[in-house]
Amino acid sequence: MKLLVTGATGKLGTKVVEALLKFVPSNQLAVSVRNPEKAEGLRTRGVEVRQGDFNLPETLDTAFAGIDRLLLISADGDNETRIRQHTNAVEAAQRAQVKFIAYTSLGNAKESGLFLAPPHRATEEAILKTGIPYAFLRNNWYLENETAGIQGVLAGAPWVTSAGSGKVGWALQQDYAEAAATVLAGTGHENKIYELSGKLLTQEELVSALSTVLGKEVAMQQVDDEAYAGIMKNAGVPDFLIPFLVAIQQGIREGTLEIGGNDFEKLLGRPATPVHEGLSQIVNEILKTTN
Repeated sequence: MKLLVTGATGKLGTKVVEALLKFVPSNQLAVSVRNPEKAEGLRTRGVEVRQGDFNLPETLDTAFAGIDRLLLISADGDNETRIRQHTNAVEAAQRAQVKFIAYTSLGNAKESGLFLAPPHRATEEAILKTGIPYAFLRNNWYLENETAGIQGVLAGAPWVTSAGSGKVGWALQQDYAEAAATVLAGTGHENKIYELSGKLLTQEELVSALSTVLGKEVAMQQVDDEAYAGIMKNAGVPDFLIPFLVAIQQGIREGTLEIGGNDFEKLLGRPATPVHEGLSQIVNEILKTTN
């Protein structure tokens, strides 16, 4: 049985590989990465490192050859680019006769109105068309996505949001990674959809947890989208990123990430790490790198 993880040198992929190495011998694990030099550390541990570029389908044919179970980690980029890249990967998996595909999707991908949903919806559809047994790991939102806001708070800024009372199922990347590893290395996950979400919280509840972690009251500003964009611009956020950040706030406000459930418990035998513990880890990481 040979397992392969794409994007294995990315933030999530690195954590997935580490989790997998607790389940399977290193010689059963392969990774597909655009730049194999970045995965040299994995090679020295006995993991097979293959070169695979989602923009070059012929490299994926080689990368996926002889693979039984594939974890397709969603790529970065604009929606059009991601759809093209993911389609290339799915088609290559079909040509290689991969027997199982797990895909890191987005919460409620099939119906989601979030602007990030189209590539996930298209990828799920492409996988379904192949007839290959699958698992869709519909990840809600990484708590690490809030790192910039937490850094701002540590520097004395308020927590700024235009998300209103919209709820999010934040969880640590580590939780999502362990769930993915469990599915890829395990059995009984064929043709399953897992909605992976931490406890649903509003921005206010997240900030309350952060206040507890920091031992001080964190000021919070609820603003409209226009004011939010202006504050981000004044904070030095690059112009091209601002519409993206505003759209996330809007999506949260409209309830696109308000998707709960107990699928973490089904896969890990425990709920997602409590948000105050996750925030504490992130704060400690920030302090380590700034001190």
